[in-house]
Amino acid sequence: MTYILGINAFHADSAACLVKDGVMIAAAEEERFRRIKHWAGFPSEAIRFCLSEAGISLAQVDHVAINQDAKANLAKKIAYTLVNRPDFGMVMNRLRNKRERIGIGQHLALAFPGDTFTGEVHAVEHHLAHMSSAFHVSPFDKAVVVSVDGFGDFASAAWGVGDGTAIRVDERVLFPHSLGIFYQAVTQFIGFPNYGDEYKVMGLAPYGQPIYMDQMRQLVALQPDGSFRLKLDCFRHHREKIDYGQVDGSPDFGTLYSQAMTDLLGPSRVADEPLTQRHKDLARSAQAMYEEAFFHLLNALHTRYGLDAVAVAGGCGMNSVANGKITLKTPFERVYVQSAAGDAGGAVGAAYCVWHQLGGARGPAHDHAYWGPHYGSEAMERLVTERSPEIAQAGCTVTHVRDEEVLVSQTAAAIERGEVIGWFQGRMEWGPRALGNRSILGDPRRADMKDILNLKIKRRESFRPFAPSVLQEAVPEWFELDGEVPFMMQVYPIRTEKRALIPAVTHVDGSGRLQTVNRETNGRYYKLISAFRDITGVPMVLNTSFNENEPVVCTPQEALDCFLRTKMDVLVLGDWLVRRTPADSAGARA
Repeated sequence: MTYILGINAFHADSAACLVKDGVMIAAAEEERFRRIKHWAGFPSEAIRFCLSEAGISLAQVDHVAINQDAKANLAKKIAYTLVNRPDFGMVMNRLRNKRERIGIGQHLALAFPGDTFTGEVHAVEHHLAHMSSAFHVSPFDKAVVVSVDGFGDFASAAWGVGDGTAIRVDERVLFPHSLGIFYQAVTQFIGFPNYGDEYKVMGLAPYGQPIYMDQMRQLVALQPDGSFRLKLDCFRHHREKIDYGQVDGSPDFGTLYSQAMTDLLGPSRVADEPLTQRHKDLARSAQAMYEEAFFHLLNALHTRYGLDAVAVAGGCGMNSVANGKITLKTPFERVYVQSAAGDAGGAVGAAYCVWHQLGGARGPAHDHAYWGPHYGSEAMERLVTERSPEIAQAGCTVTHVRDEEVLVSQTAAAIERGEVIGWFQGRMEWGPRALGNRSILGDPRRADMKDILNLKIKRRESFRPFAPSVLQEAVPEWFELDGEVPFMMQVYPIRTEKRALIPAVTHVDGSGRLQTVNRETNGRYYKLISAFRDITGVPMVLNTSFNENEPVVCTPQEALDCFLRTKMDVLVLGDWLVRRTPADSAGARA
């Protein structure tokens, strides 16, 4: 029996997972426990959860795998430094960051006093960990494997072939060239400064036109081998120290673009400046440039390898708009993007790399993402009992609905009436997407549902879309593409004749970032959507993450707190149904 603890530490989206004999036991991001978005540091609480889920102590862990190797590409790093002589402060900052990654054993000793780790620590190169996180848990026996990121271990991208338990890395794009840095820099330029704001550019892009492609093609030059190079004088990351607050808190990047980018694109937008059509056009152009570069790479790889399957990971693997077009813009026929494609997922990849290096066999493919904490019915009952005075004072009633069919029927009827539902069930999702266990649900047929959610609950920009959770078998009837999308990592065009029927989940360009739901991986959620279909004829519900400008809720207490401070109508907490009186609800005030 072999336990492997995989971790992503000292970087944004710190996370941990636990693998037992090649089978995933648990996985979670540290932000869910610390309650700070994209928390960076050592994932002690995520590790604690993983050990608890397995019922073991740290002393029983045989191997710890971290998705970073200071020795990777070392000769290239030294050569670059000698030739380019970057700012001394930048070099020292990077050295300090590397030192933090040394001594995993010491960090474990501090986090778990009296529980001694006696196993072996393995450093796994960043992009190899990404590639493993996609391929080793995919349904493919053999596939092209691609990692596209900001930077990790002096590289921004890597690709090769996965075959059985082995991954061969054939090529890399090295520092300072990076599609991730390009997209992040333009995201900052458009006035979205926070780490992880790239999804806002994806949401804004369909409102614009790609009229800045000439300038974007100056920023990113495509190479004959499928790779890319940046116009470096428009960026700062390669020659100056970029502030990056990343220890025990939310990551905070300094400005990545230089005056030369402003000279090329015009004035940048400050965060509180209104969004104009120019900003929307810049967003559309940046997205189009990313897709052009991404598909250029994938087409070159298909020509090179001749395989019909591709597994994608890395931070850029979160670009669901591009992912949804892979089978349209390249000859690849099958695509797998795992639920935590970004750096958190490197914890999984590091663990599986070590497992297969030890000679372990392939385990089952990951067709769901429910690897996080879960809470039993006793915990739910204790919570609603202890807080019953507060619940009553908020004008809410509590009902215990023991019959699952009745529970989903009542919930589906509430959604059909236009009510907003907090849906807390089972194990928390692994990765950034709410996939039906920590979700806020609404009626996709209501044109005003986006405004209700944005203004009264989510409190976010109005241009950002909401996603449909759709029954797997209904996908070809409602979308122009078919396939399993269990992790909400691909955007598909909605059939033209269906768009007016589901305006709340149809983006301005007629697309939807869907999640496919089947009976085997989430039976209760499948029953709920089926019940809604039986009432309305529409086999999907609007699904967004259960949070309010915070990490997705993890515990029942956090779910109840979020429900009480917002204007949701109903909270379905396991088998418990908490209902707000109509006068105080989101639906009543819409």
